[in-house]
Amino acid sequence: MKRHTSVVTRGTIAAPAARVWHNLMFYEQIEESPPLHLRLLLPLPIRTDGSKLAVDGQARCLYEGGHLLKRVTHIEPGRLYEFAVVEQQLALPRGVQLSGGSYALWELPGERTELAVTTRYLTDRGPRWLWRPIEALVCHLFHRHLLSAIQRKAEVRAAPR
Repeated sequence: MKRHTSVVTRGTIAAPAARVWHNLMFYEQIEESPPLHLRLLLPLPIRTDGSKLAVDGQARCLYEGGHLLKRVTHIEPGRLYEFAVVEQQLALPRGVQLSGGSYALWELPGERTELAVTTRYLTDRGPRWLWRPIEALVCHLFHRHLLSAIQRKAEVRAAPR
């Protein structure tokens, strides 16, 4: 039986929420290559086609060896972005099926923003006591890569010229 699992990673970015929002809306276009450990564990992203800027918009995220089709399910501009994975043709570890995710932003004092990245998936891998921490570690590594790239872009734009 497949079980629903969610992994959340939080980070603080020294930039206003509006700037962070803009950068996360284009996160698939991160210019930096993922670190070696992520390239060994997950498919390499290539590009994103389609629209993900409005509810019911769909974006095809192309990876080496496959793709994901995401449908936007909820947007609160500058605060919350949720999506469902409606098609997965992507080689992931046996038994892992992505189901969706979200990005939530909270404005903090001093023009800082807390960003929470969530990945939701189904899995039938067992025993769960063994696989759950391994899956969480891989998700957190991926989330931290996204957070770092968004942070670098948002904070560079905030730096005085």
